[in-house]
Amino acid sequence: MNDIALLGGRIIDPANNLDFQGDVLIIDGKISGVGQDINLPSEVEKINARGLVVCPGLIDSHTHLREPGQSAKETIETGTRAAARGGFTSVVCMPNTNPAIDNPANVALIHEKATREAMVNVFITGAITKGIAGEELSPIGSLKKAGVVAITDDGHCVQNNELMRRALEYSIMFDLPVLDHCQDYSLVTDGVMHEGYWSIALGLRGWPSIGEEMIVVRNIMLAGLTGAKVHCQHISSRKSVELIREAKKQGIKITAEACPHHFTLTDNAIAGSEKFWGDDGKELIEDDVGFSDSAFWYSYDTNFKVSPPLRSKEDRKAIIEGIVDGTLDIIASDHAPHCLYEKEVEFDNAPFGVTGLESILSLSLMRLYHTGKLGLSDLIAKMTINPSRIFSLDRGTLGIGKVADVSVFNPDTEWVFDLNESASKSRNSPFGGWKLKGRAILTIVSGKIVNRL
Repeated sequence: MNDIALLGGRIIDPANNLDFQGDVLIIDGKISGVGQDINLPSEVEKINARGLVVCPGLIDSHTHLREPGQSAKETIETGTRAAARGGFTSVVCMPNTNPAIDNPANVALIHEKATREAMVNVFITGAITKGIAGEELSPIGSLKKAGVVAITDDGHCVQNNELMRRALEYSIMFDLPVLDHCQDYSLVTDGVMHEGYWSIALGLRGWPSIGEEMIVVRNIMLAGLTGAKVHCQHISSRKSVELIREAKKQGIKITAEACPHHFTLTDNAIAGSEKFWGDDGKELIEDDVGFSDSAFWYSYDTNFKVSPPLRSKEDRKAIIEGIVDGTLDIIASDHAPHCLYEKEVEFDNAPFGVTGLESILSLSLMRLYHTGKLGLSDLIAKMTINPSRIFSLDRGTLGIGKVADVSVFNPDTEWVFDLNESASKSRNSPFGGWKLKGRAILTIVSGKIVNRL
């Protein structure tokens, strides 16, 4: 832990409505001063932050660290190192490990390993059901006492509506949000990509949008019935955004998140396509694809296989609109690492998921800020104070006396995402080789520098 002064940066703290050029002083791991012309102790480390954004430490609300049981894909150490490199000071890890995090002993295991090995804060979620099997509730009260910040069967979805209702009722007793991976199995069946033109053209089994929307409706109705806090994960469809927007107008306690791959890519990426920057550096020549300098996607690339799937241009547009108008509260990575050999198979047989901790900030800046759709403060809020409030974390602010979790980034730095240099154990990202804009420069956790570019 160091005493640090970040000097002359653009300080953006949405929690306190701050946006000005000034200094941040960190003493003994806490925020000691935020302002201009702060009196600095003689022994403080001075860091020039001019031209950089200084903000509360970024929080990723949807991370798969794969421990216990899947350490060939990722570990707490490597996953949190990737988070630090991406500018994140905290991650919320999912419970679909092997065994699942469905009891206090497994929560204690993660806490212990994170204390020894993690580069950033690790907040833990517990499973809604035992073994994430969707049949019997986990001991929710015991999980809360052990330290979980939410419950979810992420990677799976509770199909039994009565069981889900009981989970929500218990969640109220223990003041826990319930996170849901919205997927109606009877509608999705064995779909592997978005049901539409490209699934037919490529001969791949379709995953219809209604498979997500049906569960979103279920969650809205149960949240309205019980008064519980429900958070819909990785929303991907236009209709889902519309449903959540209307539910919020009615005062229902529902929140939702979006992921960069869903607001950057569409289903035709699986067919393979050229992609280019527009002449103005903002708009795209092929806006239904994505952007990079000039690259080629090969058809049936399993790095584009995600759950829920990449959807249509109209869906992607609706996701962006939902982020901009506040319908979608959080931007999250859904960092889902897999071994190379698992992805190097036929598209049908490959696992769902992409890595994202090291690219989420850049993609969000490129797709939302640099295109003029979202202001920098609003963008930062979706990765700081918004997840902090939803998960009741004492993070996401530069308030005096608060834990000194700080992210420093340059929104204009251009760089190429080289997967061979990734801190993650896995390389299953569709953005490898992309020229990105915006990069984390410095990551500080509890006053300690854990990443410096």
